[in-house]
Amino acid sequence: MLPLERQKKILDLLTVKKVLKITELTEELDISIDTLRRDLNLLTSQGKIEKIYGGVKLVDRFGESSMDERMVNHLVEKEQIARKCSEYISDGDCIYIDSGSTTYQIAKYIKHKKKLTVITNSIPVINELMHCEVELIIIGGKIRQDEQSVVAFDYIFNFHELNVRKAFICCSGITIERGISDYNLEEAITRKKMIELSKEVFIAADSTKFGKDVTISIAPLDRIDTIVTDNNVDKSFLPRFKKTNSCLVIADT
Repeated sequence: MLPLERQKKILDLLTVKKVLKITELTEELDISIDTLRRDLNLLTSQGKIEKIYGGVKLVDRFGESSMDERMVNHLVEKEQIARKCSEYISDGDCIYIDSGSTTYQIAKYIKHKKKLTVITNSIPVINELMHCEVELIIIGGKIRQDEQSVVAFDYIFNFHELNVRKAFICCSGITIERGISDYNLEEAITRKKMIELSKEVFIAADSTKFGKDVTISIAPLDRIDTIVTDNNVDKSFLPRFKKTNSCLVIADT
């Protein structure tokens, strides 16, 4: 197969699956890792693909990337953020874990907690915690299949009866001026509701979210207690956050 044919094949495969691991590509194309690396370097330089942790994806030219893609993108940073978030969760807490690739990682670090209640709209979080002693409560509503989440919208049940102590929320954008934002209206409505009901609100967001103000506004920073991010965050944000009511926490490497 000629190089141009291989590169077209790579793009065709990514159009179907969105994200591919390096091992999947070498097997599918029956080529060496060195040959594949040359093709990927060329496609990257042309702006057609983007390298991510353990694989590649098509360049996202607009909107929200898929959940499968975000599950592997910036994975190391998201695990660091999740580990730091888990330090704020105590035995006996009633918490909300939002749908999202970063908040999903939190579930991996809280299985040993005692008498913990987790409210969630994330199907991956439910699957992760299904077989441990954590008490699970799932929001009822419509399944958003591409996000593997349940969006409450008009179906949300009466959370006012629950003592939600801490909410761990995802977002797609964070700015000092506008606070946190997201692409999907239904997800944003659910997040707004949980921020309203929770005594303490944490945002779990990797550094790529900073400086972005996307489609739907969720909440200003004065409604957010703590934002946990990775150490790649633009250092110019640090002094600016000191002028807000939100605490910016950098997860350890």
